[in-house]
Amino acid sequence: MIAAISWVPKGVAKAVPAAAEPPSKEEIEELLKSGLLDKSEDSDNEEAEEDMNVDEFKENEDDEVAVALAAANALGKATKDVSLGTDDIANGLKELNMEKYDDDEEADIELFGSGLKDLYYPSNDMDPYLKDKDNDSEEDEDMTIKPDDSIIVCARNDDDVSHLEIWILEVLSDGTVNMYVHHEIIIPAFPLCTAWLDCPIKSGEGKGNFIAVGSMELAIEIWDLDILDEVQPAAVLGGIADVKKKGKKKTIKYKKDSHSDSVLGLAWNKEYRNILASASADQSVKVWDVNTSSCTVTMNDHTDKVQAVAWNPFKSSVLLSGSFDHTVCLKDVRCPSHSGFKFPVSADVESLAWDPHSEDSFVVSLENGTVTSFDIRLARSDPTSARKPIFTIHAHDKAVSSMSFSPLVPDLLATGSTDKMVKLWDLSNNQPSCIATRNPKAGAVFSVSFSDDCPFFLAIGGSKGKLQLWDVSSEDAVLKRYGKYVAQKGPLPKS
Repeated sequence: MIAAISWVPKGVAKAVPAAAEPPSKEEIEELLKSGLLDKSEDSDNEEAEEDMNVDEFKENEDDEVAVALAAANALGKATKDVSLGTDDIANGLKELNMEKYDDDEEADIELFGSGLKDLYYPSNDMDPYLKDKDNDSEEDEDMTIKPDDSIIVCARNDDDVSHLEIWILEVLSDGTVNMYVHHEIIIPAFPLCTAWLDCPIKSGEGKGNFIAVGSMELAIEIWDLDILDEVQPAAVLGGIADVKKKGKKKTIKYKKDSHSDSVLGLAWNKEYRNILASASADQSVKVWDVNTSSCTVTMNDHTDKVQAVAWNPFKSSVLLSGSFDHTVCLKDVRCPSHSGFKFPVSADVESLAWDPHSEDSFVVSLENGTVTSFDIRLARSDPTSARKPIFTIHAHDKAVSSMSFSPLVPDLLATGSTDKMVKLWDLSNNQPSCIATRNPKAGAVFSVSFSDDCPFFLAIGGSKGKLQLWDVSSEDAVLKRYGKYVAQKGPLPKS
């Protein structure tokens, strides 16, 4: 299944990703200390079962030895009864004449070839037996990321193996797009959410190419997408500091300010590029400085799991958080002690999205299949004051797990649901209407995301684990309403 999707902006990835370096001694010791490499409880149980069977094995050992000795004696008697045929062996050796073996003439030996010159060639191009000379160059070309290539990162789980797939969308000469997996990164836990960021974590200068991953574990891992075969994250936010076992009792010590339950949502701040927000099942929201791998703010404004967080693209210190307590909280993180502004909703929050074309409005999707829009200018600090939504639509028959606004086209919203459908909505004049519906054959949809570089491309991931790409400009209703924007889109995807 694909749990989360993130686009990587064009031109930020290295043309040829570097090879991973082995972990240092200090890093290995840190892993050992964290308890991540400890044996599982199942292996402990297996060892206990082996100890229980030792005595039983010793009891049977004498019987097995006795059987083996009896078999050996029987074989010994059999060899005495069988004639060895020593005369036949002697005659055979005499016929071979092994004593004069080195004196044989070599005139009859025929060499296949014309000498040592056929054993090698100055270059592979001159060797007539190498027919696939172009394979290496083709592989090198596939591994080279071009500035015009679009990149999608899929967080997925297959057969209990969790990994990140880095997909390339390559523009072909005929204007179509060829999609293929460039490389993968194996991750240790089931992924739940991702957020791309360009903060230079390692160098401290320029821009990087990283993906933050929240999972069923407590830690937030940040992986470098410009490294192949990487086995450890570039940074880890929170997590387990130490694990101690005493008998059957296990004591876990968390790192300072770490989440204590699964990380359900992540949001990168594009203005303050070293800032990452996280939402957790432990009911808290945290703000992290990825440069120092430290938590700068912790907010406990909800009474149930926090599912989603989103930064306001126009007011970079304003953060939304949505919870299973049926509220959305609006807060300026510069004043974390403030109670914030609460917007009540009718069900568990699934996702949040700010309108990129209006600094004061956002939408929230719910577990009951509805999507609601609010205007933050109507917010009041008094929790008893009414905050009526701008509109509410019954978008899907099941939970609306993901939403995405088109970064180019105003009022164009995509919604994805566990009812297996993806829909496009025109929100013009706060009178939403569904203009297109598609079953992308992705199973229950968990993530939808518009591309910033190709704003009519919608990436879709779901329970079937197959990445889907929808060129929404192919829909007549989209062309009719937003035709003037189509000229700015990218090439058509391959069918």
